[in-house]
Amino acid sequence: MAEAQPANEWTNTRKDWRTAFSAIRKLLADPKDTVQVFRVMGALNQGTSARNYLRLLQTSEGGQVAYDRVELMGKLTDPQWLAQFAPGTVGAAYRAFLNRTGFSADGLADVSKQVSRRDEDHPYAWLSRRERDIHDILHTLTGYRADEPLGELGLVAYTYAQNTGLGWAFIGLMGTLKSLFEPYGRDVRRAVIEGYRHGKQAAWIHEQDIEKLFAEPLDAARKRMNIAQPVAYEAAQAKVNAAPSSWLATA
Repeated sequence: MAEAQPANEWTNTRKDWRTAFSAIRKLLADPKDTVQVFRVMGALNQGTSARNYLRLLQTSEGGQVAYDRVELMGKLTDPQWLAQFAPGTVGAAYRAFLNRTGFSADGLADVSKQVSRRDEDHPYAWLSRRERDIHDILHTLTGYRADEPLGELGLVAYTYAQNTGLGWAFIGLMGTLKSLFEPYGRDVRRAVIEGYRHGKQAAWIHEQDIEKLFAEPLDAARKRMNIAQPVAYEAAQAKVNAAPSSWLATA
């Protein structure tokens, strides 16, 4: 087990802009370089886990979620656990997402550990792991695809609205600026703004009991959580994919 960080390391809000700009240049050059996402988060999201943990305790359901402190990784990487969810549920949609993309929760965790370790026995560390593990669940719930850069940009904006980590805003802004003078730049901007608005109006993902959520029908869960269809994103992606040279086009 890694040595626990002092509490003041979790509440420190100092930003490392040099690292953030270095990482974003690499990420924009290669949107599949997920390591750079975690570098940006490590540089700019200081204090976010501490702030959101305290926020969680103040919500109607969050106290129980924090008390249970369920580690999602063990569940999301367990085929038997995932197999229990009936067709049409959030769990079944997440299972289909894994099969379609070839992604895995532990794969994302392995990438994150190349940048920083979040396996400390500390409540803020637990929330940091939860945010990492929830990322692909949000892809499933929101409709932003994980296998294309514009889908990630839309979800980055959604996540910033939900969790207010500056790293998410930085990636969204830089990605939008890169597309500003392209023929589809206005559509990308609309998709990113839509992602932020959808995240702002939706129920906060962190206060959700994930096992109960996975057993819920997908459409019902989206309605209950006020997650709207990403219409602007879908329109933008159609235009982006029609531009063969676009860095945002589906690989």
